[in-house]
Amino acid sequence: MILAVDVGNSNVVLGCIDNGIISDVMRLETNRKKTAHEYAVTIWQILSISGRKKSDFNGAIISSVVPQLTGTLRAAVRIITGCEALIVGAGIKTGLNIGIDDPSQLGADIVSVSVAALSLYKPPLILIDMGTAITITVISANARMLGGAILPGPSIATEALIGRASLLPRIPIGPPKKVIGTNTIDSMQSGTVFGSAASIDGMLDRIEKELGSPATVIATGGMAMKIIPHCYRDIAYDENLLLRGLWLIWQKNLKT
Repeated sequence: MILAVDVGNSNVVLGCIDNGIISDVMRLETNRKKTAHEYAVTIWQILSISGRKKSDFNGAIISSVVPQLTGTLRAAVRIITGCEALIVGAGIKTGLNIGIDDPSQLGADIVSVSVAALSLYKPPLILIDMGTAITITVISANARMLGGAILPGPSIATEALIGRASLLPRIPIGPPKKVIGTNTIDSMQSGTVFGSAASIDGMLDRIEKELGSPATVIATGGMAMKIIPHCYRDIAYDENLLLRGLWLIWQKNLKT
C-alpha cells in the first residue's frame, strides 16, 4: 500500500492506495505555517481511526503545487510511513507526450490528472481540475498534451469581488433558484455558479473548434461538483482522478 498526497493551494488531499484501489481519502486545509510534525499528527490521527498501521505502507508519492510545503509534507510522510516519498517533478517517469513550450512549467497536478485520464479514456480529452484555480488541459487524439487554459476558481472570483466592492457581502458558493437574482446574495451566487458554468461551456466550445473535433471532457477537483452540474455540456466527473494518476506514476517509477 502507498500513501498518495496531493498538495494544493486550498487543500491537501491524501489517500491510501492498494493495488490501484483508493481508500481512506482525507482532505485537510492547506496551512503553510504548519510544521511536518503538526501535519504528521493530524494525518496519523485520521489514519489510525481507519485502523492503519505504519507497517501497512511500502511507499508514498506527492504531487505539490505549493513549493514551500513540499518538503514539509515529505517529512510528515516519512514520519508516518517510514518511506521516502517520490515527488512528481523533473526526472520522474510519467509516459506523457508533452507538447507545451516549456515542460518544466507543467504543474505536478496537471501531470497526474493527465496520466490518469489517459489510462481511463480514449483521447482527444479535455480535463478540468477545479480548485483554487480552474485548470483546463487539452490532450490530442494522438495522446499529445497540447496545453490548456487557467481561469480563476469560483472562490477566488468571489473573494476578489467582495474585496473590491464594499457593499457586497461574503456568500456561500451554491446555486440560487434562478439565474435572474432578485436580491444581492442570489445575484452573486448566480454570477459565481452559473457564470463559472457558462465560462466552462464557452471554453469547451472554443477548444473543440480549435482542435477540429469533439473531445471527451472529464472534471475533478474540490469545486467541481458545485459547478459542473450546471454546465450544459456532457462532463464526466472523477473525484479521485489525481490520486489515480499518482498511483500510476508511482508504479512507473518502481525500481526493478
